[in-house]
Amino acid sequence: MTDDADDRVYYVISDLHIGGDEQLEEIEFLDELLEFLRRLEATEENAELIINGDAFGLWEFTRVEGMEKFAVLEETYPDLFEQLRKTGENVQVTLLPGNHDHELAAYDEYVDRLAEYNVNLVQSESISRPVGDQAVHFEHGHQHDPNNRIEDWGNPHASPLGYFYNTLVTSKAGQLSDRGKYNWLKDVQAVTPTERMPVWLFSKYFYREMNPVLRYSLVPFLLLFNISVLLAVLAGLDLAGIWSMPVDRVTAFLGQFGRAGTVIWFVLAINVAVAGLLLLVGIPLYFIRRDIRKTIARFGLFETALTVDPEAPYEEAARDVFAEQSETAIYCYGHTHRPGVQEIDGGVLVNTGTWLKRLHRRDGIIGILPPVFYPSYQLAAVRIAVVEEGTAVQFQSVAKPSPATEELTLTERLFTAGREPDTKLPDRRIIDHEQTVKTAEQTD
Repeated sequence: MTDDADDRVYYVISDLHIGGDEQLEEIEFLDELLEFLRRLEATEENAELIINGDAFGLWEFTRVEGMEKFAVLEETYPDLFEQLRKTGENVQVTLLPGNHDHELAAYDEYVDRLAEYNVNLVQSESISRPVGDQAVHFEHGHQHDPNNRIEDWGNPHASPLGYFYNTLVTSKAGQLSDRGKYNWLKDVQAVTPTERMPVWLFSKYFYREMNPVLRYSLVPFLLLFNISVLLAVLAGLDLAGIWSMPVDRVTAFLGQFGRAGTVIWFVLAINVAVAGLLLLVGIPLYFIRRDIRKTIARFGLFETALTVDPEAPYEEAARDVFAEQSETAIYCYGHTHRPGVQEIDGGVLVNTGTWLKRLHRRDGIIGILPPVFYPSYQLAAVRIAVVEEGTAVQFQSVAKPSPATEELTLTERLFTAGREPDTKLPDRRIIDHEQTVKTAEQTD
C-alpha cells in the first residue's frame, strides 16, 4: 500500500449488525461479504475500506458483557475474521463505531484485538479523508437521532432509548425466533420505522403462523370488507326507512349463477352482518380512543417519537459540515438503512444503506387484509475515487438472490404480484473541481 492520497480509492460499507443472541448470530449475507473482502484482498488499487458504523450488533448480546462479546464474535465467525486479516494485508481497513457497537469506543482493548486482524479501529464519532483536492466526512449518523445519540461518547454504560429497545425487543426476538413455523422473528432488525413492528408482527402471524383453515376462511371476509361495510350502511338506511335497498334485484342477479350465486349471497350476508356489528362497536370506540389520545397529549406523557426523520437531520448536518470545512465535498453516513445520494449545497450527501434484509410494506389493494412486508437485499459498497472530471461516488452492487420466494407464503406472493420493490441503487454522481454535482447512469 502507498500513502499517496491523490489516487486513494475508498470503499464504504455500514450497518452489517453482525452478532447477537441465538438466532441473531446468523449472517444471511456472509458468503457475499467474504467474496467482497476477497476482491479487495486481490485489488491492485491504492484502496481503503471504511466500515462506517454498526459492523457488529453488540447491543444485541444480553448474556455476555464487555470484552466477552468479542470472544463470542471470534468463535462464531472465524472465517470472517480470518478474511479481514487477509484483506487488511493488502488494503487499509478502518472501522468506526456506530450506536449498536458503541462499546468499541468504550473499551481500549478492542483497538488491540481488532489490530490482530489488520482492522484499524478509530474510537471517534467521525473521520475525514482526502480525495484529490477535496475531502470526505464519514460518520455513522446516530449522532442526529435523539433515540440513539450517545451523549457521553466512550462511556460503556451509555444507554439511549435505542439501547433498551434492542436489549429488550431485538435480543428477545433472537432468542425466540426458532420457535415459529418459520424462523422469521429475528428479522425484527429489518423493520423500519420501529412503529411498524406491531403491524409486522400481526402480518407474520396472519400469513405464517395462523392455522391455514382459519386464514383461508377469513380471506373472503377481509377481501370483501369494504363492500360489506357499504352494504351494511345501506341496510341500516333501509331499516330506518331512509332508502330502500333493491334486495330483490340482487337476489335475482345472483340467482342466475345457481349454486355459486347462492354461496356468494350467503358469504355477503354473513359479511354484512359482521361488518354491521363492527361498525356499531367501532364508531363509539373511535371517539373514545381519540379522546384518550388528546388527554395523553395534554399531560405530555409521550414526548419522544420512536421514528426520526431519515433525511432532514442529515441534510442539515451536511450543510453545517460543508460550510465549516470548505474542502469537504462528500458527507457519508449510514444508520437509517436507506441507500441514497443527493446534492446538498454543491456537495453530496451519501447514505451507504445496510447489508441486512430490507422489508418493504405493501398494503392490500382492496379489503382490509394485513399488509405484506416484502423482503429484499440491497447489498452494496460505495466507491469514492478521483476521476478525470472530479470525484466520483458510485454504488457497487453485490448480487444476492431475492429471499421472497423462500420467505413469503403463496398468499403473500399472490397479493404482491406486480408490486415487488424497486431495488435499483442510486446513480453515479461526479463532483467536479468547482463542486458541481453531475449525475451519470449507474453501472456495476
